[in-house]
Amino acid sequence: MKMNKVLDKLDIKKINEGAATGTKWLKAGGEKINSYSPVDGKLIASVTTVTRKSYDKVIDQAQAAFQEWRMWPAPKRGEVVRQVGDALRKYKEPLGMLVSYEMGKSLQEGYGEVQEMIDICDLAVGMSRQLYGLTMHSERPRHRMYEQWHPLGVVGIISAFNFPVAVWSWNSMIALICGNTCVWKPSEKTPLSAIACQNIIADVLKANNVPEGVCGIVTGGRECGEWMSEDKRIPLLSATGSTRMGKAVATAVAGRLGRSLLELGGNNAIIISEFADLNIALRAAIFGAVGTAGQRCTTTRRLIIHETIYDAFKKKLVAAYKQLAIGDPLDEKSHVGPLIDQDAVAAYTNAIKEVKKAGGKEIVAAGILTGKGYESGCYVKPCIFEVQNEWPIVQHETFAPILYVMKYSKLEDAIAMQNNVPQGLSSAIMTLNMREAEQYLSAVGSDCGIANVNIGTSGAEIGGAFGGEKETGGGRESGSDSWKAYMRRQTNTINWSDQLPLAQGIKFSV
Repeated sequence: MKMNKVLDKLDIKKINEGAATGTKWLKAGGEKINSYSPVDGKLIASVTTVTRKSYDKVIDQAQAAFQEWRMWPAPKRGEVVRQVGDALRKYKEPLGMLVSYEMGKSLQEGYGEVQEMIDICDLAVGMSRQLYGLTMHSERPRHRMYEQWHPLGVVGIISAFNFPVAVWSWNSMIALICGNTCVWKPSEKTPLSAIACQNIIADVLKANNVPEGVCGIVTGGRECGEWMSEDKRIPLLSATGSTRMGKAVATAVAGRLGRSLLELGGNNAIIISEFADLNIALRAAIFGAVGTAGQRCTTTRRLIIHETIYDAFKKKLVAAYKQLAIGDPLDEKSHVGPLIDQDAVAAYTNAIKEVKKAGGKEIVAAGILTGKGYESGCYVKPCIFEVQNEWPIVQHETFAPILYVMKYSKLEDAIAMQNNVPQGLSSAIMTLNMREAEQYLSAVGSDCGIANVNIGTSGAEIGGAFGGEKETGGGRESGSDSWKAYMRRQTNTINWSDQLPLAQGIKFSV
């Protein structure tokens, strides 16, 4: 399918405003931002950002819609989400292609991202019938206690460029079945994929007579994100991005005693044991390190390899990297696509300078690719360096395909090295030794929110709660009981006696 046909099918060319309340696009009134593809450097389309006035219209409409939407039965809200999933199935191919072209990830990853959206819709439909509370026995006679969960109100969602649509769905589909309304601020680097999603869901919202304002969008840059962080009309703000951004969001939201759900940076490691299946370990390491050109929060950035297999595994890595095809991500033969923009390329080159300055040994060469097929200037070579874990550059997350390798002798040392970074998102160990695996998953093992055995750090499934610890922010999205983040807990006590006994046996008479 040609890209012009993709844009036509998703109605991208008809919309150049970056504000919508659901089915209605508003005059955004702000500056225009251009979306250039990192694949070939070409302009895809332009979008007008919101002003404070148009932003307020979207938030006010979301507040108004909440008054009705929260009273819809949860299974009925789930039915709307089910239909959103069906619409995404219908548009999986063009939306996946647009995600790939606008962001630069491989076509298979673009399709996979849309499949994640479909999967979360399916999961949310089931959750809509399981928003359960507990019942408790009261210490007072003829009293009943229980807890229930109610929606919060307007949920703000700030997403990052590397997953331009999936992370929105992780939050919005669950928030919606809980009875909240949603306002999405997509990354200003990938606004068109978000506009396509808004177009896709608009028909579903209209067909089901969903109140206007239940699912809106505001497109803008840092200022728009600051508006959301400081906005008391948004009781919960979910933000995905860098640790620096997350700290700013958390500070602003905490200042108004709101809630923040943060999914921030990762500095993920795979421990490769002497008992590992090296073929599985190799595949996991390579996909984790170069998938999405190293621009995932779950990207494998460090390999901690047992000293007895270090040299042998390093040779396998070098040989495998020579086989990587770097090029147009829409070509299924390509393993590695471009970085998102020139700023990302600059971060890549600066990190390489720092690691070399620190004494890192380059075992797979870095570089920027030029010439035919690389006209955008965003294609770089995945590279590997031998390093020391404590170096500042190794402690820092660089969003690029730079892999650091180091060796260990004892498992306790490897776990300590893995954990000795500020971030705590994803982690893995490659071992066929049961004791090692169990130690790694125990309280003295990985300190990350995600800890895997014999799979890599990248590619989490929808069913499990996704998120991490330390500077990763502590948020949990997607599976398990993550719906609780989008609701408020209420404890209820009912006295069905003809007396008024007090708790703790307190006596009070008048």
